[in-house]
Amino acid sequence: ELDPEHQRANGNLKYFEYIMAKEKDDNKSASDDQSDQKTTPKKKGVAVDYLPERQKYEMLCRGEGIKMTPRRQKKLFCRYHDGNRNPKFILAPAKQEDEWDKPRIIRFHDIISDAEIEIVKDLAKPRLSRATVHDPETGKLTTAQYRVSKSAWLSGYENPVVSRINMRIQDLTGLDVSTAEELQVANYGVGGQYEPHFDFARKDEPDAFKELGTGNRIATWLFYMSDVSAGGATVFPEVGASVWPKKGTAVFWYNLFASGEGDYSTRHAACPVLVGNKWVSNKWLHERGQEFRRPCTLSELE
Repeated sequence: ELDPEHQRANGNLKYFEYIMAKEKDDNKSASDDQSDQKTTPKKKGVAVDYLPERQKYEMLCRGEGIKMTPRRQKKLFCRYHDGNRNPKFILAPAKQEDEWDKPRIIRFHDIISDAEIEIVKDLAKPRLSRATVHDPETGKLTTAQYRVSKSAWLSGYENPVVSRINMRIQDLTGLDVSTAEELQVANYGVGGQYEPHFDFARKDEPDAFKELGTGNRIATWLFYMSDVSAGGATVFPEVGASVWPKKGTAVFWYNLFASGEGDYSTRHAACPVLVGNKWVSNKWLHERGQEFRRPCTLSELE
């Protein structure tokens, strides 16, 4: 039975419009290139390399279909990062590695200690409950079948370790964490997953974060607090990227362009855990407070 008010369908409407428009452009380009050549006509309306999102997601989770080419690999580097000459990182800069170019996904190595991880887990364990997602219509948190995990929220006011972690994120990203959401700790058991989704609210979801009053989610910071024996990767089906969990590391990406427009290529998923246990914690940073830290550009897609 079809449900025109289905939360998941409404929330993804803009994404599918974007995909259809992209396929239309690809098909038009292919038609123009072949207009002077007599070739066997291809199936109308479907790009040559088109794969349904579900199939891409499952392939990436198996470690297949990753679009890491030599040309792309040449653009990815490792470096020491001092947080724009931040005093805390001048003598001991953070180890930074490029995981992907577009969208730019950065991994920080050895960025959270085992002792800090244990404290965060100990604080979260008594509060763990079924993970929730933002309802795009009401802006409230609700459970969803496409997210199978347990989560808890930790405030920086309740423990100095959480406060220190928050400040570390601010120092390394250059973004203000005072308007960010609390640190969310999530535990994925065997079979735990989070199907493809966006972290930011689309244009047809103006009330998604209205209660917070801090604008849209400009960026995502994700700590990996455990190694996973099998499964558990973070994958980006639209661009064919996979990021595998490694204890003590964190990944960071922008969900919005500097113009404030959403970057649809950041649609991502947490692959099912096949063997072991997966612990992560994430910080969603919001637009308010970033006006001078990440100013707008004249281009919509920059």
